[in-house]
Amino acid sequence: MTLAAPIFLALCGAMIGSFLTVVAYRVPRAESIIGGRSHCPECGAQIAAYDNVPIFSWLVLRGRSRCCHRSISARYPLTESVVAILFAAVTVRFWGDVGQVVLGLVFVSMLVAVTLTDLERRIIPNKILLVVSAIGLVVVAFVDPGSLPERAAAAAGASGLLFVAALAYPGGMGMGDVKLAAAMGLFLGVEVIPAMLIALLAGSLVGVALIVRGGAAARKQAIPFGPFLALGGMAGMLAGHALIDLYVSTFT
Repeated sequence: MTLAAPIFLALCGAMIGSFLTVVAYRVPRAESIIGGRSHCPECGAQIAAYDNVPIFSWLVLRGRSRCCHRSISARYPLTESVVAILFAAVTVRFWGDVGQVVLGLVFVSMLVAVTLTDLERRIIPNKILLVVSAIGLVVVAFVDPGSLPERAAAAAGASGLLFVAALAYPGGMGMGDVKLAAAMGLFLGVEVIPAMLIALLAGSLVGVALIVRGGAAARKQAIPFGPFLALGGMAGMLAGHALIDLYVSTFT
C-alpha cells in the first residue's frame, strides 16, 4: 500500500468532517442539511466557498469570521482534523477490503456526528442513527451477508445492556445511548464487546475523577455518555479483534 490512498482519504475525511459539523448543527434544530448554503451562526451572513475550506480557512481567518469578526469555535477545524485522521486510519486498517473500508468510514462518520450533538445538545438524533444504520445494513448485505445474524445479536446485546442501565438509572443513561449501542453492534458485530467495555471504563474513570474533584455535588452532574460510546466504537473497529485475541490468549 502506498501513502496515496490514506492521504487521499484523509483529505476526503476533512471535507466530510466539515459536512458533519453542519449535520450536527442542523439536525437537532430540524433544519435541512441539503438545502441552503453555509451561514455564519452569529450574524446569518452566507459563508463564501473560499472561507469554507476545511482547516485551512479557519487558520487563515485566525479563528474569526470574515463577516462579523466573531470568534469561530475551534471545534470546526478539530472535527475536520479528527475525521481526516480516522479516515486514514480506517483505510490503513482495512486496506484490501473495500467493503470493510466503506463500512468503517460510514461508522466513524456517524460516531463523530452523534458525539457533536451529544456534547452540544445532550441528544443523539434518531435521524442520524436510522439513516446511517440503514446504509450500514445495505453495505453488509452486499459485502458480508453471512455476518448479519452475528451483527443482529451484537446489536441486541449491546443495546439490551444499556437499556437495563437506563431503567435502573434513568437520570444517567438515555434511550439515545441505547439506540447508539444497537447501531454499534450492527457495525461491529462481536467487536462491540471490547467497544462497550472501553466505553464503560472511560465513562467510569471520568465520573470518578469528577467526584474526586467536585465532591458529593458532582454525583448530580450530568455527563453525556455518547462520546464514550463513540470512543469505544472507534477502538472496537480499529483494534477489536486484537483486544479479543489478547483476552483469549491471556485468560484461556
